[in-house]
Amino acid sequence: MKIIVSPSFVSAFNLAAEEYFFLTREKNLLLLYRNNPSVIIGSNQAVLNEVNRDFCIDHHIPVIRRLSGGGAVYHDRGNFNYAFIRDKGDTPLSAAFLEPIVKVLHHLGIPAEIGRRKDLWLEGRKISGTASHISRGRELHHGTLLYDTDLEILRHALSAQNKSPIKKATASVPSPVTNIRSYLSARRGEAPARETFFDLFHRELLSFFGTDDRTLPGHAEIAGIEVLQESKYTQRSWNYRM
Repeated sequence: MKIIVSPSFVSAFNLAAEEYFFLTREKNLLLLYRNNPSVIIGSNQAVLNEVNRDFCIDHHIPVIRRLSGGGAVYHDRGNFNYAFIRDKGDTPLSAAFLEPIVKVLHHLGIPAEIGRRKDLWLEGRKISGTASHISRGRELHHGTLLYDTDLEILRHALSAQNKSPIKKATASVPSPVTNIRSYLSARRGEAPARETFFDLFHRELLSFFGTDDRTLPGHAEIAGIEVLQESKYTQRSWNYRM
């Protein structure tokens, strides 16, 4: 398993990176990244149904549409993101892709559990939502991991004001959420800083997969990602197409 850590905090770049690696047919890849404040919506969602646009405009929070389905999520640098990209297997779509994440969290003293929507929960609150995209014999399974996200900003950004929702669009399913850092602070009296925990998290993933193959995207890969970023993920025609 190759683990790639994105050098960028730009949401459009990181979503383009997911699609770039999905299309280039690199096998057994795990992409890790963090984003600047942004709202990420599912491929079949309507922005007006999911997002408080006035709040996001006032707080300079971009709205980016991702490749996969599912619901809207808020990202900032306290939210960690993982994307498993691989050739399609023979087994039906399941939550099995979450097993490495769960085992690493357990090793770090965080008793996360897999929920019925292929999400992760901690003491009755959600800490990770996931989504998937399958096409042309390839699979993308990605998710968030709330470590130290600004939950007040999250609530405001995802409080849509639309009184006449677009019915054909996929609707998000609201859930109570919490931060892993709050859990660790309550149990231990202190918790690692964001950067420290992120480093611990991906070092534990390296250990889980028995590899030291951790890398940054190469120059040619970055160039390809940036082309996709500019041609798609920064375009209003993609992000606001519904």
